[in-house]
Amino acid sequence: MTFSDRQLIIAGWVLFIISSLGFIWSSLKSGDIPSLVGGVFFLAACIVFLIPYIRRSM
Repeated sequence: MTFSDRQLIIAGWVLFIISSLGFIWSSLKSGDIPSLVGGVFFLAACIVFLIPYIRRSM
C-alpha cells in the first residue's frame, strides 16, 4: 500500500491536531492558563493549515 503526498500531509496534520488536543487537555487538568492558550492557538493554526487541503477535496 502506498500513500500519496496529499494523504501523508493530511495524516501529519491530523496527528498534530490530536497532539494539540492532548496538550489542551493536560493544561486544563493542571490549570495552566498560558499553556491552554498556546494549545488553543496551536489547534487553530493546524485547522487553518488544513483548510486548503479540505477545499481541494470538495
